Amino acid sequence: MMESSEEDDDFPSIESITPQSKIDSVHQSHTEKGIRKLCCELLDLKDAVENLCGNRRTKYLAFLRMSEEVVEMEHELVELRKHISSQGIIVQDLMTGVCRELEESNQENADTNDTPLDPKVDDVQEEMDDPKKKFLEKIDVLLAEHKVEEALEALEAEEKNFSGDSSTESSSYKSSFLERKAMLEDQLTEIAELPAVSANDLKKALSGLIRLGKGPSAQLLLLKSRGSRLQKNIEVFLPSCSVCPKTFPGALSRLVFSMISLTTRESGLIFGDNPVYTNRVVQWAEWEIEFFVRLVKENAPPSETISALRAASICVQDSLNYCLLLESQGLKLSKLLLVLLHPYLEEVLELNFRRARKAVFDSMEVDENLPLSPHFVSAVSAFATSSNSLLVDSGMKFLYIISDILEQLTPLVVSHFGGNVLPRISQLFDKYMDALIRALPGPSDDDSLTELKETIPFRAETDSEQLAILGIAFTIMDELLPSMVVKIWSPKNENQEPGNENIVPNASTTTELKDWRRQLQYSFDKLRDHFCRQYVLSFIYSIEGKTRLNAQIYLGGDGEDSQWDTLPSLPFQALFAKLQQLATVAGDVLLGKEKLQKILLARLTETVLMWLSDEQDFWGVFEDKSTPLQPLGLQQLILDMHFTVEIARFAGYPSRHVHQIASAITARAIRTFTARDVESALPVDEWFVETAKSAINKLLMGASGSDTSEIDDDHIILHDEIISDSDDTASSLSSVESFESFASASMAELESPSFTDQES
Repeated sequence: MMESSEEDDDFPSIESITPQSKIDSVHQSHTEKGIRKLCCELLDLKDAVENLCGNRRTKYLAFLRMSEEVVEMEHELVELRKHISSQGIIVQDLMTGVCRELEESNQENADTNDTPLDPKVDDVQEEMDDPKKKFLEKIDVLLAEHKVEEALEALEAEEKNFSGDSSTESSSYKSSFLERKAMLEDQLTEIAELPAVSANDLKKALSGLIRLGKGPSAQLLLLKSRGSRLQKNIEVFLPSCSVCPKTFPGALSRLVFSMISLTTRESGLIFGDNPVYTNRVVQWAEWEIEFFVRLVKENAPPSETISALRAASICVQDSLNYCLLLESQGLKLSKLLLVLLHPYLEEVLELNFRRARKAVFDSMEVDENLPLSPHFVSAVSAFATSSNSLLVDSGMKFLYIISDILEQLTPLVVSHFGGNVLPRISQLFDKYMDALIRALPGPSDDDSLTELKETIPFRAETDSEQLAILGIAFTIMDELLPSMVVKIWSPKNENQEPGNENIVPNASTTTELKDWRRQLQYSFDKLRDHFCRQYVLSFIYSIEGKTRLNAQIYLGGDGEDSQWDTLPSLPFQALFAKLQQLATVAGDVLLGKEKLQKILLARLTETVLMWLSDEQDFWGVFEDKSTPLQPLGLQQLILDMHFTVEIARFAGYPSRHVHQIASAITARAIRTFTARDVESALPVDEWFVETAKSAINKLLMGASGSDTSEIDDDHIILHDEIISDSDDTASSLSSVESFESFASASMAELESPSFTDQES
């Protein structure tokens, strides 16, 4: 029964289960209690906030009252000091009156009793009746109250009235006077050295020091104050240099030079035009400029970056403009600034051009969005070939690199440092020409170009590709580079900034530009001459290394060949056809570049004659006494020379130099044949000229007859051989003994067609 009851307690019957309605009412009552409790807490919090706000307001009002009371107390203290001072004056007057009465009484006693005066009374009189003591006490009060202006006026007035008495008493007073004067000087110095001193207070303090005879000290305080203020401005500014690396020198120069201008103007107003003070300002300004240049170097981007070049250019431009403005204040700082900036700008220029030289052929892939002028893009793209576009890309990249550098330069940089920029541009162009030479077939005369061999991703094999290289190089040299440079060196007047009148090209600048263009011409001539040498050598020598143009063709002359007296020799006929073929290709590739076409054809003709003139194996045959010579051989050689001259005249390119070389070869041939006792009755020059012209007409018109056809077929064979041999020309020429003399021939001994000074 007990167990049953326990089970009942653990497991109550179903009748003891609490109804849901009761449960809801219980929970609802708990929720209401919680909400009421939360509302009470919120009301308590509201009361606490209101009390806190009220306390803040009360405390703030109490603070304001206390502040007002402090101000009133300060006024009361000042009044109290004035009252004490007035009471002291009354006491002094009272003591003076008492002493006077005692003196009169003692005097009467002395007169009646003839007794001596009381020494104590005399001491009191001396002490109380001395105005100097009163003056010193007055100065002490003024200094204690920091009334420097009143103290200064009192000292000046006393100094005027001060007698030159050299007695012991006067010396003691003078020492006390100077002591007060030094105290006033210290107070003025403290005011001037306050970090936040206003311009008006500084001026008053410095003026006070000048009135005390401390002018040099006052100026040093002015310079120190302005220097400290500039230093603080710079410290605030420097953290922003990294945000604007290209333009920060302009803002920095504005801070420095505006402070120099302000200080110079203030020094002039306070100290006048005394040379001592002026020189000290100049020295201070020079020191600040040195500090400015050092800051620019320390905070500029790396010197090899284009940002550093722009920053240096802006630094030169803005700082020189400020120097020009300072000249109106008597400060001439331009020369010092240029001397200080010259090494830095030289370093930046040199490192930027080094970077440019490495970048020219680093990557031939050119971004289509390069910010190049459409004129430049179209001028270079005109030489694009279907087989290889890397050549055009290299030209565009070269122009972009130069343009990017030139765009960073400011007018005053060009004016003062342009002479250092132009040679670097010509050196970079020369490096570009060396790279293009490596793209042409055949060995190079310059062993130093070996380092560029692996950097040229394209090779020009066909005539059209080689002419495209020459066309791009010539266009850059003759048109695009001068256009870029002249635009920077000769800006339009409306674009000039104030103070830049001196950037208009003068005689010196014009001379620099002419010399620069000569350097460009010289670099291009290396490329042109290399092309001409290899082209002529591939024509003269066969794949076996044998020369097609040898003396054997002039050893005949027995009359069997009837064409000898009417047509040039076969190699020269082939030369004419070869030049005609090249002229046709050049007309397509170098469209619109007639000047270049004529120059190339003229140089090729000259190169053939130069080879013939310098080839000792050729002349050795004639000079060998065992070799039989015939008069018609000399006649044929002279006809070939006239024929070559007429080719140049017919094509319309410069022929004077060709004529000179041909005349020299003719004269040498006549001397050689005459020395061998070969008598020959040569026709007159007019016959050779007319015969050469007739030969050109026959070759052009394709005259009928077996002989002519045979010559034409032979020419075709020669031409085919030349084309097929082009790949192996370089290797085959190395075994030819005469190549050394030709490749090393001095082009400087012969006048080259000149177009250096022609304006673009």
